[in-house]
Amino acid sequence: MKNLVIVESPAKAKTIKKYLGKDYDVVASMGHVRDLPEKRLSVDIKNNFEPKYAIVKGKDALVKELKEKAKKSQKVLLATDPDREGEAISWHLAYLLNLDLNDKNRVTFNEITKTGVSAGIKGPRSVDIDLVNAQQARRVLDRLVGYKLSPFLSQKIHKGLSGGRVQSVALRIIVDREEEIRKFVPEEYWSIDAEFIPKGSRKAFSAAFYGDLDGKIKIKTKEQADEIFSNFENAKYEISKLKKGKRKKSPAPPFITSTLQQEASRKLGFQAKRTMRAAQELYEGIEVEGMGAVGLITYMRTDSLRVSEDAIASARDFIKGKWGKDYIPESARHFKTKSNAQDGHEAIRPTMPELSPEKVKGNLSGDQFKIYKLIWERFIASQMRECIQSVTQVDIISLNEGKKSYIFKASGYTVDFDGFTVLYTEGKDSEEEKSRALPELAEKMPLKLKSMNPNQHFTEPPPRYTEASLIKALEEEGIGRPSTYASIISTITSREYVSREAKALKPTELGEVITKLMKERFPKIVNLKFTAQMENDLDSIEEGKNDWKDTLSDFYGDFSQTLEKAKEEMKDVKITLKEDETGEICDKCGKPMVVKYGKFGRFIACSGYPECKNIKKIVNEIGVKCPKCGGEVIKRKSRKGRIFFGCNNYPNCDFVSWDEPTSEKCPQCGEMLFKKNTKKLKIYCANKECGYEKQEEK
Repeated sequence: MKNLVIVESPAKAKTIKKYLGKDYDVVASMGHVRDLPEKRLSVDIKNNFEPKYAIVKGKDALVKELKEKAKKSQKVLLATDPDREGEAISWHLAYLLNLDLNDKNRVTFNEITKTGVSAGIKGPRSVDIDLVNAQQARRVLDRLVGYKLSPFLSQKIHKGLSGGRVQSVALRIIVDREEEIRKFVPEEYWSIDAEFIPKGSRKAFSAAFYGDLDGKIKIKTKEQADEIFSNFENAKYEISKLKKGKRKKSPAPPFITSTLQQEASRKLGFQAKRTMRAAQELYEGIEVEGMGAVGLITYMRTDSLRVSEDAIASARDFIKGKWGKDYIPESARHFKTKSNAQDGHEAIRPTMPELSPEKVKGNLSGDQFKIYKLIWERFIASQMRECIQSVTQVDIISLNEGKKSYIFKASGYTVDFDGFTVLYTEGKDSEEEKSRALPELAEKMPLKLKSMNPNQHFTEPPPRYTEASLIKALEEEGIGRPSTYASIISTITSREYVSREAKALKPTELGEVITKLMKERFPKIVNLKFTAQMENDLDSIEEGKNDWKDTLSDFYGDFSQTLEKAKEEMKDVKITLKEDETGEICDKCGKPMVVKYGKFGRFIACSGYPECKNIKKIVNEIGVKCPKCGGEVIKRKSRKGRIFFGCNNYPNCDFVSWDEPTSEKCPQCGEMLFKKNTKKLKIYCANKECGYEKQEEK
């Protein structure tokens, strides 16, 4: 009889099967097999919050097959992912297959390699019930909030809305930033920028006005700038102070889930969901030529910076072979994990550091290669020597008899040893000012003024959040966990509470109205500290310190009272959105037409319903005539939510385009011009033989 190993995905099953051999049958559960049914609350609140689980819809045949295989097997090993969710799946499988929870039938793999699988199989344990209960608490908690809050929001605003415990806080963060931006009052300030040329040199360098001999001066008005500027007429300049030094720049630590999502957003423009999908595939196993199926990275849901000594040794060997011993620090570099992090898994790293991205490029999809390259470079760089720079800082004084002296400052650096930067540098949310090397300078050296200009500026509001900066904010506030960030952002964007403008996340009117209502009626739900404390409570359940049902009871009592109070006080209130006003008048009764929400999406209906039942489809015309039949081109959405453009005479006219048609004609051939969104806005001709195109700023 064979041993049965149950994992979550077919790709993972295929890879593990290769390492375990003929004595093992490896099958996939295809994710959760048992869960809370969607169409009802499925939590017995009166019976101490007992969950009412059922087999996931469409998985009865799979469960039956797993039961038959389990009966015929010598031993059943539950090898789902090594986290709360994976532990819960194993627990549900144990229940369905009548396995003894005290048996050591749970195995985990931090990496899907021969070493990782062998270590996991050799170290079975029993299902960790504390880990399971932490997952159950989160699942029930989110179900209670979602299923109790969503109907209230739908009733007060419009149909189909949802409110979630963590998504509501994430939305609030975005809305609060938008309010900051609106309230922001720009303040004027001025800078004076100069270029100087050292004596005996032709190379100019830049310097910025700093202040006078007493310290820094902030120039607030043009009059102040002009007054200071008047002191520079016929002035001479010399270096009053010169400071040289060395600085070391250390590499960033290897990735954890949140930093991987942030960096993929910054450098690749990937949404968190896309990043995690590629990372999951790399973890579960890729067919590599000459090696078969192999997991290329360690488990991708982690907030620990711990790395195995074997992996560090492999990285150091690779660095020595590629760049030489000068690029290896004297001792291996270790990074300190945050105090509130779960240390169950290593940081995200390549399972075989010697397997460079170029060696496996031919076996990977585009997304897989980009994510693997990012992970590999970050990990290898983390074990390399610091970058050493020579830094020069100078003060330049203006000398003008009878007039006040002022100070300009300049700085620059040169790289003495590139260290880890030969391979990788961390991306930043905002652009860093680039520093150039200064020419050879010395104290008391006279300088020739090449140019000097006063420049007006205005302070800018804080930027809107991007996926990268939102994930960073959620992590810093202790809201959600690494495995939840992608789904949080996906939820608030797919429900149109937040829209994307390039990389920025901007709340819609709907998102702002929901947040305002939540802040007024459910302040605890959208309170950052309260939500962070709930995460800590879930961690305490995992550690066996808190009872999960007591935690639910403590939360639900207050939440239930707050909800009932809101229902009572707002029983006759209906919130109307400006975006639901159409400006149209009903041609049947004369009342305003408004946007309504139905089973199949939005439509326009008479506000006099039910007396008047006049309805219309929503048509998003773009003011461009169809090039085929002369009808109107309208903006539409595909089933996957992607915007495209088509003729309103469909199906009689089959004109369709992913790129937006314009009313402009090609100056070369007279055909229609289209817009294509790339880094710059590309305008191109529909006639492929013509080839005309131009680029514009967005």
